Amino acid sequence: MDRKIAKADKAHEKLHSQKRKKDSSDRKVGNEIFDKLTLETLYKLANQGHIDVLNGAISTGKEANVLTGITDDEKFVAVKIYRIATSDFKKMDYYLKGDPRFNIKTKNKRKIIYSWVTKEFKNLTRLYNAGVNVPEPITSANNVLIIEFIGDENGNPAQPVKNQPPQNPDEFFNKLLVQLKLFVNEAKLVHGDLSNYNILNLNEEPVIIDVSQSVVLDNPISKELLERDINTLVREYTKLGVKTSFDEIWEYVNPKF
Repeated sequence: MDRKIAKADKAHEKLHSQKRKKDSSDRKVGNEIFDKLTLETLYKLANQGHIDVLNGAISTGKEANVLTGITDDEKFVAVKIYRIATSDFKKMDYYLKGDPRFNIKTKNKRKIIYSWVTKEFKNLTRLYNAGVNVPEPITSANNVLIIEFIGDENGNPAQPVKNQPPQNPDEFFNKLLVQLKLFVNEAKLVHGDLSNYNILNLNEEPVIIDVSQSVVLDNPISKELLERDINTLVREYTKLGVKTSFDEIWEYVNPKF
């Protein structure tokens, strides 16, 4: 067996050494995530010192799973692995085609995934440099993205607002609007899928995640996406007791298309 694969397989076994039984669906998901090329990519990242151990799931989804990683110096990172078998390639192709930073002319699913990961890394870099509360991007390779771990020092990940509503919704919402304004006017991006599923509550501070589909303001669909994001925020935070409106948020953000 190839030494690279053997070492990656060992890391895979380490990940799944938890003392609990797995049913057939668990095993199927594992096989979809850790295919041969993904294992090679994880080995490469491990060899570069970015990860030493994978230590359990933060979130699971149709397109990607996010795992907790531990580095050689025992720091936590988040490892996002896109799943080739179940990703929505039509959606990815749609958002990539409208982005002037990419010139995608392939129907190869794996290449589309790799471009999608690069897009998320670039978006995070742009947002982080603009001062937006997002996880710091660390590196990416193929279908794997490594970013800052958002959580406590014991490795417990911060929860999305959907699961952990803020104690003071008005205060939290005002902080979120500041982040949205930076997102649009400083980073010059529109999230495109902003909701309480994609906003973490870290000690009552909003952290925005999942920016792979985010588009630049030059994209023809950016205005439509921002309108959708704002409508979602109005709907969700009204339910939490915040008095707000679409016009109020739009005026505050004051986007320049």
